[in-house]
Amino acid sequence: MIDQVKAAFIGAAIGDALGVPVEFMSRAALSRNPVTDYRGYGVWHQPPGTFSDDSSLLFCTAESLCTGYDVADIANRFVRWYQQGYWGAHDEVFDIGGATRTALTRVINGTSPTLSGGLLEQDNGNGSLMRILPVAFYLCNEPSMQTRFDTVRALSAITHGHFRSVMACFVYVELAIQLLTDPDIPAAYARMQTRVNDFIAENAFSPTEIRLFDRILQADLSHLDEPAIRSSGYVMDTLESSLWCLLTTRSFEEAVLKAVNLGDDTDTTGTVTGGLAGLAYGYEAIPTHWVYSLAKQEAIEKLAERFAGRYA
Repeated sequence: MIDQVKAAFIGAAIGDALGVPVEFMSRAALSRNPVTDYRGYGVWHQPPGTFSDDSSLLFCTAESLCTGYDVADIANRFVRWYQQGYWGAHDEVFDIGGATRTALTRVINGTSPTLSGGLLEQDNGNGSLMRILPVAFYLCNEPSMQTRFDTVRALSAITHGHFRSVMACFVYVELAIQLLTDPDIPAAYARMQTRVNDFIAENAFSPTEIRLFDRILQADLSHLDEPAIRSSGYVMDTLESSLWCLLTTRSFEEAVLKAVNLGDDTDTTGTVTGGLAGLAYGYEAIPTHWVYSLAKQEAIEKLAERFAGRYA
């Protein structure tokens, strides 16, 4: 499991770092000058290999889970990141989503982290999806789908409490769990669809909300052409685009570069894709120059070892 955790954590951070310098750039602009390697500075004026809030909050989640499951501790580590740059690539915060900022401000002001996340439809950014991956390792041996869903819901809801965000995180975690079992991507995707659809059938979820997941759960995203894929900061766009990149490529490098070059919310699409691609292809398949040029690479790998030691 150490290699699987390292592949997931490093893979997510590499996808993030590839996307940071070109965040908000259009797909058309990136088609003319595509990302092929780390770039320096750019939008956020950060050195090459710098990851963003996406990976920082993923690492905060993993660091907390090393000591056990505690929603309040995870939320407090998010606050520590927000206020002090804890697990920042360079120990500072240079980017934060609006919903995450609002939720963490609520926590700082005394709101319980079980009540801090936004519940409105407009609160469905991708700020919980980008950090949820460590939960797959925590839950991979949990047989109850209901327990898995409830755990994902609690951790998403620190910042994003709407059902749509929760279900997006649940789908992602379930796919990650399937990849842990067998890294064959199409087979893992099909198993995830079956398990999630069976779980949905057992629950009285809103049909309107569930229909939003039809392209993911009732079809095969790999059959869609690129113009049908959106890469905004909306949680559904990020989930679909990341799964599409995973399903339509054949290597870690190809997957994360395809994700980043979709444009718009490049760092998060890269993060969400990179974590799954790391699981699918393994640590040894990640280009070594990306690994060793990544900010805090040694610290990330030590975190992965601690985390794997807890959940192996």
